[in-house]
Amino acid sequence: MKAIVFAYHDVGVRCLRVLLDAGVEVPLVVTHADAAGEAIWFSSVAGVAAAHGLRCVTPADPHLPELLAEAAASTPDFLFSFYYRHMLKAPWLQLPSRGAFNMHGSLLPQYRGRAPVNWAVIEGATQTGATLHRMNEKPDNGAIVDQCAVPILIDDTAHEVFGKVVVAAEIVLARSLPLMLAGTAVERPQDLSQGRYFGGRKPEDGLIPGSANALQIHNLVRALAPPHYPGAFCHIGGERIRIDSTRFAERPRRAPGAGLRLASEAGVLWLLAADGSTLEVLAAQGPAGAIDAAGFERRFGAPCVPVDH
Repeated sequence: MKAIVFAYHDVGVRCLRVLLDAGVEVPLVVTHADAAGEAIWFSSVAGVAAAHGLRCVTPADPHLPELLAEAAASTPDFLFSFYYRHMLKAPWLQLPSRGAFNMHGSLLPQYRGRAPVNWAVIEGATQTGATLHRMNEKPDNGAIVDQCAVPILIDDTAHEVFGKVVVAAEIVLARSLPLMLAGTAVERPQDLSQGRYFGGRKPEDGLIPGSANALQIHNLVRALAPPHYPGAFCHIGGERIRIDSTRFAERPRRAPGAGLRLASEAGVLWLLAADGSTLEVLAAQGPAGAIDAAGFERRFGAPCVPVDH
């Protein structure tokens, strides 16, 4: 069997290795050139392709006619997309004789669209996973081949959850591939009413809403935790304060003022939400470096300061 592979990131690496381990011939790998300025903390699909002597290309536009012609000449049985960032149009999806399939980082139909792991953490989901599904021209809505769930714990960061999703993706492909190659895999349609689409995220989306409660803020912080993601932040006195790590506290704290506030008490840094719920701040950064409880009042002029609106 032959498969054209579009792949990037850790999921792309692990799933490409599953195909090679199963003896699938891969005449072409399409991946991305690493973007300038992006924190590259994940493994390289291009590196795996080079190690196995596979032809690997990084076109800005995957729909180049010459690339399609090259792929068609190899007469592929399958096309797989493993965390490739571009939508593939009909000419690619119709090319393989036995279909095109995508590995998505959620339990479809939940969290369709972009950044599914980050959105699952932001929304406070207690589980997510990986889903292998047939591709069509609408993103993430084709019939499901298989999926595997993983838990999301209350203090898991998005990076930690993504590590679990990588393993889930490998499990799903490894157990589904023999059935797909044999032509006996059973697909089931998605009930799209049980989930919705989510859009991509930008660094400025990390601004902590002034109306958010402590649990919502905690979810945002861990979904965007540096160094893998750009971080959740607020502004105090015009300075950007990045909140890197928090712990949800069941017991509310007393502090003067109203609205979202940052405070220091008894050697602990606290973030107090507008509704009175509370987070212990384990790590925070300002323009001049780390913010801790010991130097808080000297830095901000008071033991409790409001967040800018």
